[in-house]
Amino acid sequence: MNWCILIPLLVGAICAILGYLLGRLSGGGKDNDCEDRIGRLQTELDACKLSKVSLEGDLKSTKASLASSLTASTVTAATVTLIPFDAAAAKAAFGKKVKENDLTVVEGIGPKIQELFHNHDVKTWKALSECSLEKCQDVLTSGGDRFKMHKPGTWPKQAKFAYEGKWAELLKWQDELDGGK
Repeated sequence: MNWCILIPLLVGAICAILGYLLGRLSGGGKDNDCEDRIGRLQTELDACKLSKVSLEGDLKSTKASLASSLTASTVTAATVTLIPFDAAAAKAAFGKKVKENDLTVVEGIGPKIQELFHNHDVKTWKALSECSLEKCQDVLTSGGDRFKMHKPGTWPKQAKFAYEGKWAELLKWQDELDGGK
């Protein structure tokens, strides 16, 4: 027999065995774990679907009971008056183009503070005008130490002027203010 052929075959067999063992030790043989995980996820999905069906049923029954308990005579429609934005009037007062609901129109609010308010779902002049001073301060506090120096005391009222389209009054008041304070 020729030893030149036997030695490479023997070395190849040893390498194959070692490769298989190393693969098993390093976690390559976790087929059962994947199947278990798929099973758990399927169970969770089925539970979510059942919960959704149950919630939809609850919602329908709540709507039905609400509709039957309310009569047309007891329901009064709340009307919300939306004040249209007049870009021309804003431009005439400020001398520059003003975008609707641009919070930086409020003196003391710059782009970074506007971004903080947007992150707290305060994205319109109306929403800012309805904010309490505590909420405004909480928004500033969420931005970190660099926003501590800002004083939001007049911001809701300035936003109300902007929302109501009272540009001349807003500009006059801002001329009297010192950095929004």
